[in-house]
Amino acid sequence: MPYQVSPTSLDGVLILEPQVFGDARGFFFESFNSRDFLHATGLDVQFLQDNHSKSGQGVLRGLHYQIQHPQGKLVRVTQGEVFDVAVDMRRSSKQFGKWVGTHLSADNKRQLWVPEGFAHGFVVLSESAEFLYKTTDYYHPEHERSVLWSDPELKIDWPFNFEPKLVAKDAKAPLFKYAETFA
Repeated sequence: MPYQVSPTSLDGVLILEPQVFGDARGFFFESFNSRDFLHATGLDVQFLQDNHSKSGQGVLRGLHYQIQHPQGKLVRVTQGEVFDVAVDMRRSSKQFGKWVGTHLSADNKRQLWVPEGFAHGFVVLSESAEFLYKTTDYYHPEHERSVLWSDPELKIDWPFNFEPKLVAKDAKAPLFKYAETFA
């Protein structure tokens, strides 16, 4: 099996570590294989869109989700390092409002599965980072929502001590208690 799958403290959010083959020439690994993903996780998902971003050190993107057309995301880093976060936005969940975070980097080659119903965000810890993610639905800007990254109720333990670089929509995102949530 090409993935080692580890559950996180949030039901449904998974860390996947691919089997990497390396020698003096470099390395090779399958970053995604539908059959193997199903076998390793039990999830039969269809990805509809691939996204690729590059950000400089200190850039924080998120916490984003789509209230309609929710997206499951399989995320990874191909250059640099980020701290990646998922927040449970499902009112019916026993873990509503809880978060989990992990370091994703080009070196560790980890991937994070973020199911539908979760807000997602990351901060760049290295000089820059390239971030790739597959989504289970298309981007619908009219349905995109955000939660403030520094929300005092969520108490996310971001691993930095600087003022992050944010776009206006993320800097002005609502607090968790005012955010639209899933049933």
